[in-house]
Amino acid sequence: MAAFPSTIIILLFFNLNLLSSAYLLVHHLNHNDHNYHHSRPILQANNSGCSLFMGSWVHDDSYPVYDSSACPVIDPDFNCQMYGRPDSDYLKYRWQPANCELPRFNGLQFLEKMKGKTVMFVGDSLGRNQWESLICLTWSSVPRVATQVIRAYPLSTFKFLDYDVTLSYYKAQYLVDIDNVGGRRVLKLEDISENARAWTGVDVLVFNTGHWWSHTGATQGWDVMESGGSMYQDMDRMVAMETAVRTWGRWVDKNIDTTKTRVFFQSFSPTHYNPSEWSGSANAKSCYGETAPVSASVFSGVYPNEMKVVDAVLKEMQTPVYLLDITTLSAMRKDAHPSIYSGDTSTGQKSNPNGTPDCTHWCLPGLPDTWNQLFYTALFF
Repeated sequence: MAAFPSTIIILLFFNLNLLSSAYLLVHHLNHNDHNYHHSRPILQANNSGCSLFMGSWVHDDSYPVYDSSACPVIDPDFNCQMYGRPDSDYLKYRWQPANCELPRFNGLQFLEKMKGKTVMFVGDSLGRNQWESLICLTWSSVPRVATQVIRAYPLSTFKFLDYDVTLSYYKAQYLVDIDNVGGRRVLKLEDISENARAWTGVDVLVFNTGHWWSHTGATQGWDVMESGGSMYQDMDRMVAMETAVRTWGRWVDKNIDTTKTRVFFQSFSPTHYNPSEWSGSANAKSCYGETAPVSASVFSGVYPNEMKVVDAVLKEMQTPVYLLDITTLSAMRKDAHPSIYSGDTSTGQKSNPNGTPDCTHWCLPGLPDTWNQLFYTALFF
């Protein structure tokens, strides 16, 4: 199996006074304190360094890259245009990093460089959101190539047969295993062996976790937790998450051959249920009705506890893991959620738009396309 070329990558921090958002500064400085073993790319623009994850959203009429009707893999949950979203400006924003240009995604180049390889997204439905986006972006460049799709649980695959490229999604909301023991779902915080069987030998792995750790009641994905040989009805959720992510980190350090496999971790994807987080109007109650991003000049946000957990684990790992740090740039996109415009009609969303909107996932086309543009940049530039 061909190894990826090794590259020495240096991250430069520059002209912090040019960043208008105080939150961006705090977020940057928090990360600068960490002695990460992973690195971020530098693109050259007038001989200056580029930090990909700090910048602003700019309107660009050349977007979107594809039309939802031309990509049949999009789940109803993410297909906002099909399910009646009346506005389209949210499709026409491009992420502009500070002081450089982000390479545009090239599906043909992606397939040629990844020939014979597999990319697997592992995690919750935000990983599925990104997986479907990558399929659509790539397919839009080569719409006539032979493909094969297999939807299954927990592993779904999409193959570009002419290039022998496989894009996969493995559902593992908590990363660690869930076993059925005596009719109870046991979340095994220190066991990942069952899930990890599917990850062995994959060329590029993209992990995420976060949202399911706060679920309770009927939406909770487990009945009891197991840690240190003991069963728990519940525990501090961030403590549980950190235990699980450390289990994942140990598996990566023990099992990943970095000459054959690249490992990415997708940072926490923010929600938009609380307008006070983006200085929303007094009448706003959620992301419903939002049609434009938050300006960087007025943006104020929080650094999610879930990311503090991930940061703590990544900085202690021996294996290089590239952090796709999409939290801040995504937090600006209050306009990019399905809201009530999805295939989920059973909850009466349209009759009560402020009651049950989806302000967690993202429309396709939409924000996850930018996540994949950044992923593409990290892979090849």
